[in-house]
Amino acid sequence: MDDKDLYAGLIRLHILYHAGQEPIFGLGIIAELRRHGYELSPGTLYPMLHGLERKGYLRSTRERTGKRARRVYEITPEGAAALRDAKEKVRELFGELFEDLHPENPPRVAG
Repeated sequence: MDDKDLYAGLIRLHILYHAGQEPIFGLGIIAELRRHGYELSPGTLYPMLHGLERKGYLRSTRERTGKRARRVYEITPEGAAALRDAKEKVRELFGELFEDLHPENPPRVAG
């Protein structure tokens, strides 16, 4: 499995989270994701944004700043609900992922 496949869901959650905090745009969210260790090209990010918009999780509008126009994305009520649900699932998963940090729960290794 390619690491990108593994992290794609986490990246989408980051996108929804940040779109819920304030409107986002492509290059801005690429820079934000880079701060979290993700290196995405516009060719990877924009299909994710468009997919989230098709699902109804994001809504976009065109904004003009000077001579430049850019598409700005905001979370929708459906996106906010999906993010709330995902937070619960992530909390449960992370609890299991980090159980092995306790000495009474050593990690099991397949062999």
